Amino acid sequence: MATPIVMPRLGDFMIEGTVASLAKSMGDPVAQGEVIAEIETEKVNYDLEAIDSGFFHPAVEAGATVPVDGLIGYVLAEGEEPPAAAQPPAAAAPSAAPPSAPGRRRAAARGDVVPSTPGARKLAAKLGVELSEVTATGPRGRVVEADVRAHAEREQVSRTPPGLPTPSRSVPLAGMRKAVAEHMLSSITTSAQLSYALEIDVTEAQRLRRDLSRELGLSVTLGHVLMKASAEALRRVPEINTVLWDGEVLYFDEANIGFAVALDDGLIVPVVRDVGGKTISQLSAEAAELAKKARGGRLLPDEVLGGTFTISILGTVDAFTPILNRGQSAILGVGRSLEKPVVRDGEVVVREMMTVSLTADHQVVDGAVAAAFLRRFQQMVERPVRLFR
Repeated sequence: MATPIVMPRLGDFMIEGTVASLAKSMGDPVAQGEVIAEIETEKVNYDLEAIDSGFFHPAVEAGATVPVDGLIGYVLAEGEEPPAAAQPPAAAAPSAAPPSAPGRRRAAARGDVVPSTPGARKLAAKLGVELSEVTATGPRGRVVEADVRAHAEREQVSRTPPGLPTPSRSVPLAGMRKAVAEHMLSSITTSAQLSYALEIDVTEAQRLRRDLSRELGLSVTLGHVLMKASAEALRRVPEINTVLWDGEVLYFDEANIGFAVALDDGLIVPVVRDVGGKTISQLSAEAAELAKKARGGRLLPDEVLGGTFTISILGTVDAFTPILNRGQSAILGVGRSLEKPVVRDGEVVVREMMTVSLTADHQVVDGAVAAAFLRRFQQMVERPVRLFR
């Protein structure tokens, strides 16, 4: 029986993926567990493996964009025919309308199969161009990269708001940047976000983490200490360690904490699982490896899924208001730490201080609960010895 190969869901909010390359050709034998395609999404690259053994029958070409659960192809038994609805890529015919002039094809109707080169499809995806709107000049009526680029330039001229000077350059909202924008807008429009701020003394936490770094030869950062402190505070204020999903509030005993990693074209949030059950040195090693993989585009789907709480650190500003990861009930924004004069026991002393901001979904988290979490978090950070045990 034909085994369908479908586009996997590689993220909580993924709706489609690109078949970057096919490792097998039509009719090639495949073994269960063997890589048959490389999948690209805005967040991760993924090697798609065969779930059965047999012979490969692709339903799309390399470069095709396929919705989640959409058909990529089949694994067939020897001599088996694919289902009638599955046509190989070669069966996709160009538009039946004749070209309007030699070497030039009219723009296709939206939804038509658009003959195009792989380079043109990749550029169109990057620039946010709909291939069906592009006039083709390539051989046999195919859309080539030059067609896509020319169309994008014409569109930019027509889209510039009246009264503005000609822009020096235009960068379409596409790829990861577009995914981040859609995710942030969706978060704002589906939750009642309210933020709370508190200044925390991190002098002792900084001293202990520097001592641990020297002792173990690791790069233990204040962020790793804050991650551990967050897990302890979440254990004491469980209403924060929740996810709003399909009309229900889901509570978790395990704190899976995501931490934002800035990339050239956006950001990604790898997840460290069961933070409360790990030491700071373990968190340091795991978070460093995840950040390295994130910057290299090598994160696995499981490494960006399943977060119950998030920390976002901006070490160049005093404070900021973070936006929730959709579904999660809270996110902690961490500003820079700096020495300043503060009053302790009636005396002015110099301490290293830092402002944190908790954004919470007021649908789930009341102000008193958010404040209780911040106070617990402050206690953990300002008396950090127990965190380093």
